Amino acid sequence: MTYDIRGKVLFITGAARGIGEETARQAAAKGARVAVVGLEPERLQRLAGELGPQHTWATCDVTDQASLDAAVAHTVAELGGIDVVVANAGIANQGTVAESPADVIARVMEVNLIGVARTVSATVAEVEKRRGYFLLVSSLAAFTALPGMAAYCGSKAGVENYGNALRFELAHRGIGVGTAHMGWIDTDLVRDVKADSSTFEDTLRKLPPPLGSIATVEECGRGFLEGIARRKRRIFVPKSVGLLAALRPITFSWLGDLPILAQAKTMVPKLEEQFRASGRQFGRTSVGMGDDRETGAPQAPGRVSQA
Repeated sequence: MTYDIRGKVLFITGAARGIGEETARQAAAKGARVAVVGLEPERLQRLAGELGPQHTWATCDVTDQASLDAAVAHTVAELGGIDVVVANAGIANQGTVAESPADVIARVMEVNLIGVARTVSATVAEVEKRRGYFLLVSSLAAFTALPGMAAYCGSKAGVENYGNALRFELAHRGIGVGTAHMGWIDTDLVRDVKADSSTFEDTLRKLPPPLGSIATVEECGRGFLEGIARRKRRIFVPKSVGLLAALRPITFSWLGDLPILAQAKTMVPKLEEQFRASGRQFGRTSVGMGDDRETGAPQAPGRVSQA
């Protein structure tokens, strides 16, 4: 049976750009009401304004429970409740564990994994009222691994198994739980890494699809909404990522290690050198962490007025 999102309220974290922004646009086009939350108030306000007066926005840091709770309270006050949560906020550091400060590694874990858990805790009571659905954004990185991505891979694998257990815990409450697993998507995050590391881009070209392929945010948004409509337990973008999920006993075996280890001794030093040269631990567009971080004080959440 299809879960019709027309009139439903979607609460989307990390919605200022990339996958979150595109999912919000496509959901609104299908008749959903959307709360877009994140760390870039000007982008969020502009997005909500473009979507229309039946949508809302809020500044929200998923690592700060009070911030999340305030965004949830604002959404409920403005839109009446929450049916679907897309826990999408995520970051990736640039550098290996040996070359990165411990706080950088911890920050990736905190946003990508703890942020998802905090988002669920902040919204579960409202989602239960409507017997709704959680979509927790994991990654292809949950069941594959590449050097330079230890923190990211670890956090996304954590999201997957957190979602697995959460599905059992919430079933009797009428709540569905799915995890999303994407390959590379053409977002600012991926573009930032490519801009700072030619080795990263060279590696992608050598990998077979879907490992080396880059999908569009439009494709990802469609995949998310199709999965939400079916309350799926797994969403793969592109769908061929599902094959890699099935092959994880091989990809995580000594046999799967061989092709990566064959390149790692030369690839990792090059990666480290290039990221050192960039002078950044995070990409240019990582809010609060990259070179383009916003410096103004957070703005209050707001309903878009009728123009």
